[in-house]
Amino acid sequence: MEFIVDDKVYEVVIERKRSTKRIYIRVKDDLKIHVTTSMWTPNFEIKRLLENKYNRIVKMIEAQKIINKNNEGFNYLGKKYNIVYVDNGTIKLDGDTAYIKSGYNIDTWYKKEAKKLFQEKLDENYEKFTRSIPRPTLRIRRMSTRWGVCNVKTHIITLNLKLIERDEKYLDYVIMHELSHLIHGDHDRRFWSLVEENCPDYKRITKEMKLF
Repeated sequence: MEFIVDDKVYEVVIERKRSTKRIYIRVKDDLKIHVTTSMWTPNFEIKRLLENKYNRIVKMIEAQKIINKNNEGFNYLGKKYNIVYVDNGTIKLDGDTAYIKSGYNIDTWYKKEAKKLFQEKLDENYEKFTRSIPRPTLRIRRMSTRWGVCNVKTHIITLNLKLIERDEKYLDYVIMHELSHLIHGDHDRRFWSLVEENCPDYKRITKEMKLF
């Protein structure tokens, strides 16, 4: 199935599931319109829904384009670098250019940088935190759906390696968010009140983070 938005044709990928009763529409990084629906939803009904949700789909496509653009190239601490591949070394930053050895695993460099910076930031935010909490242990790994995870029993905070690509304010927020879980395990009103106590600008920051 295809769907036209602003005179451009977008592919519609339909996934039918027995357990799904409603129709869900998403635009993924491939800029295809993904529709999840029940096994018995006819195509004409899906097309009618897409037409009814035209304005929403336009916004979803534009938002995904921004996300894709934010993830292009080589990013480090909120700055985007043009990539020039070279024959030796690992990664060297010079002005707006990242000189990267051909075939080099960029995550190796990211992990080395993150190990030092994330620990410094965790210690710094721990000292500034407004409540008395156990000192957490840091773990770092690349995650696809979460920026941070807090194990309230073991006091281990795991941070997403992708935060090394973003401005440090996002790292600070995620750390304060996870530290707050050492007081409140759920995302209830008291939790968000504590987050705001330690990161007054958290609403704007979380809104920005949805675009990458």
